[in-house]
Amino acid sequence: MNYDPLFQPYASNRFCVTARNGMVCTGSNLATAAGLEVLRKGGNAVDAAVATAAALTVVEPTANGLGSDSFALVWIHDDSKLYGLNSSGYSPKNISLEEVKAKSEDGTMPKFGWTPVMVPGAVKAWPTLVKRFGKLSLKEDLEPAIRYAEEGYPLSPMLAAMFERSTMLFHQRFDGKPEFDEWFRVFTKNGESYHFGEMIRLPDHAKTLRLIAETDADAFYKGEIAEQLVKQSQRDGGYFCMEDLAEYESTWVEPIHVNYRGYDVWEIPPNGQGIVALMALNILKEFEFKEKECVDTYHKQFEAIKIAFADAKHYVTDPRMMKIDYNDLLRPEYGALRAKEITDKAGMPLFGDPAKSGTVYLCTADGEGNMVSYIQSNYMGFGSGITVEGYGVTLQNRGADFSLDPEAANALAPHKKSYHTIIPGFLTRGNKAVGPFGVMGGYMQPQGHVQVVMNMVDFGLNPQMALDAPRWQWMEGKKFEIDPSFNNAIVQQLSRRGHDVHIALNGLGFGRGQIIQRLDNGVLVGGCESRTDSNIACY
Repeated sequence: MNYDPLFQPYASNRFCVTARNGMVCTGSNLATAAGLEVLRKGGNAVDAAVATAAALTVVEPTANGLGSDSFALVWIHDDSKLYGLNSSGYSPKNISLEEVKAKSEDGTMPKFGWTPVMVPGAVKAWPTLVKRFGKLSLKEDLEPAIRYAEEGYPLSPMLAAMFERSTMLFHQRFDGKPEFDEWFRVFTKNGESYHFGEMIRLPDHAKTLRLIAETDADAFYKGEIAEQLVKQSQRDGGYFCMEDLAEYESTWVEPIHVNYRGYDVWEIPPNGQGIVALMALNILKEFEFKEKECVDTYHKQFEAIKIAFADAKHYVTDPRMMKIDYNDLLRPEYGALRAKEITDKAGMPLFGDPAKSGTVYLCTADGEGNMVSYIQSNYMGFGSGITVEGYGVTLQNRGADFSLDPEAANALAPHKKSYHTIIPGFLTRGNKAVGPFGVMGGYMQPQGHVQVVMNMVDFGLNPQMALDAPRWQWMEGKKFEIDPSFNNAIVQQLSRRGHDVHIALNGLGFGRGQIIQRLDNGVLVGGCESRTDSNIACY
């Protein structure tokens, strides 16, 4: 039987999912099942999040891996408190802006190879979370992921499409370049892509997960995996030394928030870009929105997100090196000031002065009221294209976002964290958790957060509809891409206001999201993106 698994000519509606004892939402059925398995073993939401995150490195390697970074927001019910974890890595201490710029053909950071690779942070997040808040051991939490890697799993429709795309691109970019040979060995069939329904096994990945589980990640940062990473880096012109990995620790941070119409919207502070979503909402709360599907609503959303990105791209970087206090960007009076810049025509906003004025996401909840919003990413697909030989570790290319302009806030420097696109979100009201939410997809992420929050708070949509509603994405200047299902009359009106609006060929670029809400009676309500292979598991 021959068919295209992505061809769906008929409308398909998903409804919210409800449960009481636990819930896991993510972009992979197998990863979701891993989280549920751990919950049923007696683990809590934190154990489920770690189990799901580890499984995602196996079953969705096209978007994340053991060389990823991660961030987490963790609600602990007994504490009535939200905790933040920044597990993004820094650049190698031996890297130099001047040297990289001298080697660059176009004066910008390279996107692939060893130069944009940062210290991977995600693996360190797992024992950090489990030791502080988990009920099970790291070894127990990683068991499902190890089993998937060792025994293999079949490719789902969206995953197969991403494998096919990556294989094509890697052949175009990296054929004949030996530093990328390991990627082809691990993730293709003698150079040919895996396809829908085919089985893939990742034995090197299983071996590495076992080492991580047995050593609480020390093998990854101080032992044999780190040694191989450094050896390979030095052989192929990278900048890593053992100290870069051995000194790395995840960092507990205070989440930041704005109050939006009675709800507190929470994000991880810079170097993450969650502040973009908060700045946009801080502007948008100055307006009243009575109707979702109208030109005025979309116009104001468009303008607010452009203003927020203008500030973020000018100021946000490693918080130790920011030139301003990022809290100033979230002051209500600054949001009100920026709101006044919005007219009825599309603008080209510049950054303000507050002193004067292709990622995986998951969320989990348990019956005790604990909830986790977690995100993990290689940045661009398989990241840098570098795979650690014999261990199956694909390395992210987060450093591609650094600037080689020494005057820029996000200029490359040794042991510096870059502006980071991945962001988990969380909603509270009063001192109660409403729940975690997130939307994957590079610079789409804060835009997705704004749209999802407004869909629920302003327009009363349930979690599933808040995710499935037509989306838009700012690209650059006055250019926006919109979901193919957008109302054509609104598109025409937006164009008349000066927006350069383009209808996307499909909805794949608009992110992939999940939401869990906890009702006052303890019932969990979940929504999962229809634009991907996503799933909800619960009991």
